[in-house]
Amino acid sequence: MKNFKLEIIGFNIESCISAQEAGASRIELCANPEEGGTTPSYAFIKASREKLDIDLFVMIRPRGGDFLFSDDEFEIMKNDISVCKQLGCDGIVTGILTKDGKVDKKRCKELIDLAYPLEATFHRAFDRVTNPLEALEDVIDLGFERILTSGLKPKAIEAIHLLSQLVQQSDERIIIMPGSGVNSENIIQIAESTGAKEFHSSASISIASKMEFANRGLNETLKYVAANKNEVKKIVELLNDHSKQTNN
Repeated sequence: MKNFKLEIIGFNIESCISAQEAGASRIELCANPEEGGTTPSYAFIKASREKLDIDLFVMIRPRGGDFLFSDDEFEIMKNDISVCKQLGCDGIVTGILTKDGKVDKKRCKELIDLAYPLEATFHRAFDRVTNPLEALEDVIDLGFERILTSGLKPKAIEAIHLLSQLVQQSDERIIIMPGSGVNSENIIQIAESTGAKEFHSSASISIASKMEFANRGLNETLKYVAANKNEVKKIVELLNDHSKQTNN
């Protein structure tokens, strides 16, 4: 039986609440969408935990850019994991690579051990590895519960073949969760073509500022990214319908 799950990115508290109300299974809590997501603040994590009943996974990434971190950044990551445990989160989302594009097994193992018993997702650092099939085995050996990946392409829909290959090779030892560009228009195609059971989406829209005054001299448009409740609901409904069809 296929029980599909949808994870939604929460870049702000509004998105977290909307996603939960629309039927999302889990929130990946992040800051800085323009950098692909970084660790959110203590207060944001605390508020999200207080308002959410669904699973809450927190991004552990001290900055944008690459996934090769300094000793100081690594210490920050460990401290952030401790905060997540203190605040009652359900999991973390993280990943570290070596200079040559392999999974940094030593450091990732430290993070996994520190996070226990929280679940751990290896995030899209996976899309920057030199050999995805080798990296898959490394991530499995480390004890991660899932991998968030776009199949080494900008959008998951462009990497159906590799995503399917990863799902097959994983053989249910780990969850392969397609993400990036996943929406109501392609979710069923991705589900049918890859065999994946969990999916990751921002389901995002840009929200214009409600400010009545704007300084024209700055020549800027103030807006922010938020989850579109209607889009989340539509994706959930499509997955539920697809689940009923495949289980009949």
